[in-house]
Amino acid sequence: MEFLYEYGLFVFKLLTVGIIVIAVVAAVFAIALRGSHGRGGEKGTLEITRLNDQYEDMCEAVMLAIVPDSAQKALEKKLQKEKKKRLKSEKKGAHVAKDEDADLRHVYVINFDGDMNASAVDHLREEITAILSQATSPDEVVLRLESSGGIVHGYGFAASQLDRLRKKGVSLTVCVDKVAASGGYMMACVADKILAAPFAILGSVGVIAQLPNFNRLLKKHDVDFELLTAGEYKRTLTLFGENTESGREKFIEQLEEIHTLFREYVAQRRPQVDIDRVATGETWYGRRALDVALVDELQTSDEYLVDCIASAEVFEVNYVMKKSLAERLGVAVGVGVDGLLIKWWTRLNGNVHKF
Repeated sequence: MEFLYEYGLFVFKLLTVGIIVIAVVAAVFAIALRGSHGRGGEKGTLEITRLNDQYEDMCEAVMLAIVPDSAQKALEKKLQKEKKKRLKSEKKGAHVAKDEDADLRHVYVINFDGDMNASAVDHLREEITAILSQATSPDEVVLRLESSGGIVHGYGFAASQLDRLRKKGVSLTVCVDKVAASGGYMMACVADKILAAPFAILGSVGVIAQLPNFNRLLKKHDVDFELLTAGEYKRTLTLFGENTESGREKFIEQLEEIHTLFREYVAQRRPQVDIDRVATGETWYGRRALDVALVDELQTSDEYLVDCIASAEVFEVNYVMKKSLAERLGVAVGVGVDGLLIKWWTRLNGNVHKF
């Protein structure tokens, strides 16, 4: 009985604390949401990282790790002295390079991790705008691209953003380490040069559309569905209405039109490609993609950027959207509740495993 009494008291305390926390969080959320609506949305920030510094720090860490213990202090002093000298020179506006007679060009690195809606284009457009404010013709933009494709207008807009670089005469190199297919390849083919890992997936110059139809299920249960349109082809295929043969033919005609536009886009930007051979909807792994001219070289983005660091100043550019107060509180509350549940479960069971 004493155990049940203590257990009941513990549960009551837990529920009381939980109710109080939920009430406070709800009040704060309401205030935060009203504030965010009043400001008309939050803007993001531009984060710029000099990759040369990261690479140098990594090299120094390895150097210190492999030398004998007796030589570490001397090496540390030497590296610190060189770093101070370099920083002093940079403050005076001097560029330090292996070839001091040559001006270093700039390489700007951006990333695109594509989803079905190409939502990363919201970041891409800001990054390209920022880069074009400073980049000149000797400079280069390197896009690390990963996407299996998605909606036509989303990836068409993303490819148009990359076209802005070509119009300004700024060289564009696209690196594909894993996949750039369909809409992803539409973006890649804008580049002056496409690099791919040996087993990266490329191609799929094709169009696909699919949807279920529940008309027979509705009829079986005596449910009527009405779809009213003005214009013969305002709707060709529907989810709930009875699809017609003429509607299917028109839908296929629209798919073929999109495919034709896709073919023309790839052919215009990569004239070395036999478009009839590659525009079948197939995909190719890196080595095979090189054979059909979908890519120019087999090389990973890491390898290419290390080569760039040796002869250029390399900057990674990321546009990061600010999280609203409500979103930040949501993350904090989620972590807090998770911690409370783990502690409660541990107290009852004595141990807990996480994976």
